[in-house]
Amino acid sequence: MENRTHATADTPAAATGKQLPPHADLNLLRTFLAVHRSGSFTAAAPRLGLSQPTVTAQIRTLEQQTGRELFTRLPRGVEPTPYAHELAGQIAGPLDALATLEDAGATAAPVHLAGPSELLCVRVLPALVPLVADGAELRVTQGLSEPLLEEMRSGRHDLVITTRRPRGRALESVPLSDEEYLLVASSVWAERVDGRPEADELCAALRDVPMVTYAEDLPIVRRYWRSVFGRQLTARAAVTVPNLYAVLSAVNAGAGFSVLPRSLCQEYLDSGRLALLHDPEEPPLNTLFLVQRPGADTNPAVRRVRDRLRQAARAW
Repeated sequence: MENRTHATADTPAAATGKQLPPHADLNLLRTFLAVHRSGSFTAAAPRLGLSQPTVTAQIRTLEQQTGRELFTRLPRGVEPTPYAHELAGQIAGPLDALATLEDAGATAAPVHLAGPSELLCVRVLPALVPLVADGAELRVTQGLSEPLLEEMRSGRHDLVITTRRPRGRALESVPLSDEEYLLVASSVWAERVDGRPEADELCAALRDVPMVTYAEDLPIVRRYWRSVFGRQLTARAAVTVPNLYAVLSAVNAGAGFSVLPRSLCQEYLDSGRLALLHDPEEPPLNTLFLVQRPGADTNPAVRRVRDRLRQAARAW
């Protein structure tokens, strides 16, 4: 039998001093707040430990109790009504405070973090070492931006570092850092194009140098040619590998040239193992965004990881 808790002096209604629906059930209010924060019934369900049909049924029950529509159903997710925004404003603080009291003394939940594999290894995980040493638990997933954001919408990830700002308003994001991209090769190949600073001469010289990329459509190299040289790239890759780490390994071994993020190849440039082929006044930049799942910061560990990443990114 469902355990109902009526609005009394110990419920959010009394805490806010505002009138809540009669016979307001804390379980229904928690479900409502999860849907309001996540933007969909599907995303709220795993956070609550419920099935999607159960979430739908609970929202329908609360709508019947209030006599008001709470959400407008959209092709993807839901849009809170003005009344839902007002109700969320009334109950969010008290319910979050109650959850904090209930969780006091319990072990903080692990933080589910995702992003590009190279960035996670080179920047993110080293930045989070102090938190791990202090007891934080991380569950890290690597992948491409769009699939990771879709998984976040379903509730799988708390924080995602992505190379593009998510569409819509359901996911909150902030710019984290700008990643600079560099045209590089091993010193052996660099000697063949040395002293050719002009774009036409450099592009002509690189036609005789093998190109190494991580995808057949050459996304990073094509963007460099378009933004820096102002032309389309017509060459084909000599070597295609699965990720940027493999590109770095192949180029460092002398396989040819490529375009790589500075964070990945700076150590090799400093040691002389790689050479910078071109130094434009405005190198291509890729903005990294930190995306947080709505409601994820009720876990204090998520807030610590988020704040640590934003602080560390200032030096990236």
